Amino acid sequence: MNQNPLVAKALAAATDTAALEIGVDILDRVPAMFCEQFPAARALVVADENTWRVAGKAVYEYLQQAGVECDEPYIFTDKDLHAEWHFIEILDAKLSSTDAIAVAVGSGTINDLCKLSSHHCSRPYMCVATAASVDGYSSFGASITYKSMKQTFTCPAPRAILADVGVMARAPREMTAAGYADLAAKIPAGAEWIIADFVGSEPIHADAWHISQDNLKASLADPEGVAALKAEAIAPFVEGLMLSGFAMQAARSSRPASCTDHLFSHLWNMRDHKHNGVTPSHGFQVSVGTLMMCAMFDEMYKTDFTTLDVDACVKAWPSVDEIRSNAEQLFAGEAFAEMGITEMMAKYDDATEVRRQLQLLKENWPDLKARLQEQCYTYAEMHRMLSIVGAPTKPEDVGITKEQMRADVPYVRHIRRRYNMMDLGLRARTLDKWVEGVFGQGGIWQI
Repeated sequence: MNQNPLVAKALAAATDTAALEIGVDILDRVPAMFCEQFPAARALVVADENTWRVAGKAVYEYLQQAGVECDEPYIFTDKDLHAEWHFIEILDAKLSSTDAIAVAVGSGTINDLCKLSSHHCSRPYMCVATAASVDGYSSFGASITYKSMKQTFTCPAPRAILADVGVMARAPREMTAAGYADLAAKIPAGAEWIIADFVGSEPIHADAWHISQDNLKASLADPEGVAALKAEAIAPFVEGLMLSGFAMQAARSSRPASCTDHLFSHLWNMRDHKHNGVTPSHGFQVSVGTLMMCAMFDEMYKTDFTTLDVDACVKAWPSVDEIRSNAEQLFAGEAFAEMGITEMMAKYDDATEVRRQLQLLKENWPDLKARLQEQCYTYAEMHRMLSIVGAPTKPEDVGITKEQMRADVPYVRHIRRRYNMMDLGLRARTLDKWVEGVFGQGGIWQI
């Protein structure tokens, strides 16, 4: 069992997961973990053709050799397998025909399918992670496309997780790069949580913060080793991904793991964005969003909020009726218009609250700026790290033009009610200047 004190603390704070093991060549540990967490239960190995080949067959054989009763493995053969409701219905039918515990052998798609289908059948499950591609292994909730829209369905995280770093190191290089980018996103996401806590919108959950952030930068510290697919470099960042999920369990929210960096990905998924005919991976889309937010923070630091004209900002602040009208215009024609309007209205603050936030900002900007700079990497540093591992570093890498990325800013600001740094910039009337700094003359993504 992994004895890392931070992992032990995370497991103690987690609400769903009771056991985690990370190591090299440890697939033979699956039967012991399974029996510890699900005494006398039957097992149903769920995989796709690739994950069956790299780990699923071995997991099934180890379970049988250990005397664990097993159903015939269920192997998805669809070449277009993804986290979509059609496949949930298929797995629901399979699980409802047995009392077996699902053993998900795979990465994001297999895990999310087993997570939600197991919940539909009112039973826990186990995950054997095969790629360091996502933080969703240990998070509650499954991200599934339903009625052409990517949605997060509430359901428990796996009770037990085994991550064989040897298997993960042999996964396609782009999957590892995607997972590294997903973990790196916690850097600017943490800075945005600091802002939300600062204005009193969403206080920092102490346990979740320490679980996700205390060892985060150390987990990202060897991009060269990750790029070389060295197990000793992949293991720390796999641990970071798992800790991120545990932080979400502790907070019962995705706040510890994501903010605006992820919202670009969510927006593109809701629009069914394709690049060269396929949906870019979550981690690759998040990589671009992460760099955008690091660049936005670089622009933010150039603003001297100690001279902010609070009265002028409050005077210019729109009424709730104006916000509704703006929302209806912004989301007109979008498939998610109703959701967008609802979220935009839910995060509205009246003029009195805006004044309080801006006065607080004006009086405390030097201290807040120092905290944000300590937390968030510069664009240049984040670009260096993501470049090394092979993650996308510009919008075009995921099939988004710079013009579209800029036009998407109002949408990502409003498709979730979560307070973000753009909300603060909107209130202070500085957001447009920051966006111009990114996309304007001399900007990192100059149009």
